[in-house]
Amino acid sequence: MTPPETKKKEGRLILVGAGPGDPDLLTVGGASALRKADIVLYDELSSSELLSWVKPTAQCINVGRRGHEQPTRTQEDVNALIIAHAKEGRTVVRLKGGDPFIFGRGGEEASACVKAGVPFDVVPGVTSALAAPAYAGIPLTDRRHAASFAVVTGHKDPGRAAEATRWSELGRAVDTLVILMGMRSLPSLLSRIVEGGKPASTPAAAVMNGTLPEQKVVTGTLATLAEEVEKAGLGAPAAIVVGSVVELRETLSWWEARPLFGLRTLITRPRNQSGELAAALRSAGAVPVIQPMIELRDLSDEGSLAKIKSVISRVETYDDIVFSSTNAVHFFVHALKLFDRMDVLTRLKARILCMGRKTSEAAFEAGLSVHLSLQGGQGDAHSLLEEILKSMPVKGRRVLVPRSDIGRLVLSSGLENEGALVDAPVFYRNVRPDVDEEALRSEIRAGELPILTFTSPSAVDHFVSLMDEDTRAACHRCIIVAIGRTTASALRSAGIPPNVIPSQPGTDEMVVALAQYKIQDA
Repeated sequence: MTPPETKKKEGRLILVGAGPGDPDLLTVGGASALRKADIVLYDELSSSELLSWVKPTAQCINVGRRGHEQPTRTQEDVNALIIAHAKEGRTVVRLKGGDPFIFGRGGEEASACVKAGVPFDVVPGVTSALAAPAYAGIPLTDRRHAASFAVVTGHKDPGRAAEATRWSELGRAVDTLVILMGMRSLPSLLSRIVEGGKPASTPAAAVMNGTLPEQKVVTGTLATLAEEVEKAGLGAPAAIVVGSVVELRETLSWWEARPLFGLRTLITRPRNQSGELAAALRSAGAVPVIQPMIELRDLSDEGSLAKIKSVISRVETYDDIVFSSTNAVHFFVHALKLFDRMDVLTRLKARILCMGRKTSEAAFEAGLSVHLSLQGGQGDAHSLLEEILKSMPVKGRRVLVPRSDIGRLVLSSGLENEGALVDAPVFYRNVRPDVDEEALRSEIRAGELPILTFTSPSAVDHFVSLMDEDTRAACHRCIIVAIGRTTASALRSAGIPPNVIPSQPGTDEMVVALAQYKIQDA
């Protein structure tokens, strides 16, 4: 009997609007599409943080351009890539800045798919035509000022130059006019609008890098805006707004009023763990600068692996397993997989004791039942030890404490002192990644990194090892933020005492405390 043919998976295109720049403005549908993608073709203006939604096996290809620059690939090349991958049964996400159907050539890509017989979906995005003015405190409509608006490009397809935009009619036809991609021709565009009968005194604004912490806004009138833009050094990408609604910015400007607006803030966490802190900082207006001081690696030498194998082979014999970080959970589970012992998760009788909410969540996700989660105290090893000792006597109990090669021994020593039988094997290595040392030192000395954040003693140790005497002195002019008591102690020992320590450890708590400090210091 001939076996039935395996049906080939149908490929398709999903056109996804990436939004105007702020990663938080990606839609739920857009995030879902990125998770499904086998291939992601993304524009230069799409935030690289959005690619964190993509599964590890997906291929990401930059096919875009910035402003008027030459594209990485021609539109015909992009269309061919979409069709070729879709015909191979892959899900192709075309990630386009803003909305794919608003000056994004998404219609051309959809038409190419129709011609080739490739199915497609569209996930609209937040266009910069709406978002940039909103982040600048300029509502496009307001019943006190405007009941209509139009969006137009200031950069038309050079191959269709004969079909000129009717600027004079546009200026008179709507209350608010939004111009995208018009910075290169700004003086002539504004002059055309005035020539069409719009008063030269009409308020106007240019919003560069709208929705980002780097946002810059210049206001003026149709007569003065071009000159003000040149003085301020604004360039693309920018949205230009013309109309009396621009006057509302004086009272409605909210984004630039954020307490950390525009402040470049160093994040020293591992790159794959920096997203949450980066998002919290960005919400407060800061510019996250991710420069990991920690890289976590599997153990590879035979001696270390043999010790872990020994522990994992008898993991059912432990009465308690203590996790002081999400990393400890991840590498513990990795060891179970490595030695083919994942089935033991359903048979463990040990109490699972965790440091804080995030560690507990990681344990739950791994299939472990958490019996104790430290939520109060200082959120450090001393507090967790106190909570464990309060919960029940530990004398004679067998306790496993997975840790890194440079992990502190506060927990294991404290438990041993109370009579517990403790194993604290090294499950992973904590090393300093490659860093452009001179570039980092130069930025700190120049005051270009006014805020430095630290979430572990090892990050402090690695950071300090990079500093020379002048840079260490410059650190005292920065705002130093520690996630908790243990990290703060490491900073003090290194000679750069922290300015900010949240009452409860956590990335959100760090940013709240930092914002309060900045407001009080202002």
